[in-house]
Amino acid sequence: MLEEALKLLKKITEHSYDAYIVGGFVRDYILGIESNDIDINTNATPKQIREIFEDSCLPSEDYGSVTVIFKGIRFEITTFRKELTYVNNRKPVEIEYINNLYEDLIRRDFTINTLCMDQDGKIIDMLEGRKDIDKRLICTVGDATSRFKEDALRILRAVRFATILDFNLSKEVIEGIKNTKNLLHNLSYYRKKEELDKIFTSPNYKNGIKLLLELGLDEELEIPNLKKVLDSNTSSLIGIWSILNVTDKYPFNKNELELIEKINLAIKFDNSDPMNLYHYGLYVNSVAAEIKKEDIKPITEKYAKLAIKSKKDIDINSATIMKLLNKAPGKYLKDIYDDLEIKIINNELINDKEEICKYICEKY
Repeated sequence: MLEEALKLLKKITEHSYDAYIVGGFVRDYILGIESNDIDINTNATPKQIREIFEDSCLPSEDYGSVTVIFKGIRFEITTFRKELTYVNNRKPVEIEYINNLYEDLIRRDFTINTLCMDQDGKIIDMLEGRKDIDKRLICTVGDATSRFKEDALRILRAVRFATILDFNLSKEVIEGIKNTKNLLHNLSYYRKKEELDKIFTSPNYKNGIKLLLELGLDEELEIPNLKKVLDSNTSSLIGIWSILNVTDKYPFNKNELELIEKINLAIKFDNSDPMNLYHYGLYVNSVAAEIKKEDIKPITEKYAKLAIKSKKDIDINSATIMKLLNKAPGKYLKDIYDDLEIKIINNELINDKEEICKYICEKY
């Protein structure tokens, strides 16, 4: 992907414009982390970029960016700019195109995200981002408090980068977060959840949670149960949100809501019990057990030995039951299936069509 990106830079520079790979990709390249997220910055305007690349389009929100498909790969190309006005401590609502790379870089959030790469693969470091990478330190570009006031999401991005990269926050960043953390209330729950999801899914998530707690961000984020996550053994994202129990505030899709509800129900029961394993499944019971700091090995073993995992596994169908009993369809079919489930799960009946037919004829 880097090879294609460098070719794209050359195509832009062939038209007498400047162009660089900038930000996270260059940071990760230096750290030896594989990344497929390449952002391109240029002094060419969106209109000029669209003249160079026929297969390009403007995104729905125009911040001076153009999406280009080049060599089958999607790239975001952004014009050098100043962000003049922010609204609600989040979005720049007024920008100005400029012709200066340095001026573009000093509007960015953290020094580690200001590194650039030119068409020859040479790394350009105007704001000592390389030095901060070597120190494993998250530092803002300019005054931390001002940066966080401009865009409060940067507070969570700072914690996210510190978590994922296993870096420390600089003293200035810590102070800036403490000065502005109340601004997190101005952010949408959707944006906050996006950043929290990235923190919670990091292998280093416990350090990220400790950082959120140390900075007092749990209160501002309205996740008062955060400390309980550290007291559990779960690393499951859904498990963590189950502990936090904030479905009344944060947005979740239907599947996530169902899983959270099931985990919060299953946590009250014996998760190695065959009926609970059958009704809630292996994942839900395992996460519930992890939250309670219980060993999940016996749960996995018992689940593997279940005779059936769902009603579909029962070795008889409704048509056969109706024929056996010489009855039309009715509620009794559900009652019979419920009965068969219990008998088979508790090993009181073999899941065999002949045995099941015999049992139904004798009982019903």
